[in-house]
Amino acid sequence: MGESNIGRYELSKETKKKKQVETGEAEPSDALSKPGPEEELDSLQLAQDEITNLKDKLLRAHAEMDNLRKRSQREVADAHKFGVEKFATALLDVVDNLERALGAEEGNEEGLRQGVQLTLDSWNSMMKKFEVERIDAVGEPFDPHRHEALSQMPSDEPEGTVIDQHVAGYTLHGRLIRPAKVLVSAGPGDIGDRE
Repeated sequence: MGESNIGRYELSKETKKKKQVETGEAEPSDALSKPGPEEELDSLQLAQDEITNLKDKLLRAHAEMDNLRKRSQREVADAHKFGVEKFATALLDVVDNLERALGAEEGNEEGLRQGVQLTLDSWNSMMKKFEVERIDAVGEPFDPHRHEALSQMPSDEPEGTVIDQHVAGYTLHGRLIRPAKVLVSAGPGDIGDRE
């Protein structure tokens, strides 16, 4: 916008000077080379207006970037605070089942056992929904990336096979979040030596 006005202004100055030269009102060399004081003030005013316009645009761009940064920080903070909201809501069903199991009549062990089994089933289905997979290691070869060996014991199983699991392991979307704590077979050779 400012450049087109400046270009038009310079064109009109040249045209005006040529007319003055043609009519004899000004010297040909002076008329085209020296702008008058009024013309200098006009071009200075145009430049100052353009500078003011550019400063305003720059300030607006800075303000918009600052607002975007603050909004992004708020969204990240909210994601950290409320990112587990769906997971927590699903856990409430498990808690409700546990409370029902505790409310079972005294002496009704079968009812209590069924309540605990229903609670465990709802827990497992909720965990699958959130891509939390259980690692059951018994009978598998020991894998140090998925299992934590608590000790090695003699067994009929081949050496390096998981023979018992104290605590199940879990993965979240395929990433290990807790290894299975296991006992590993030392092989059948040690059994005969002990007897």
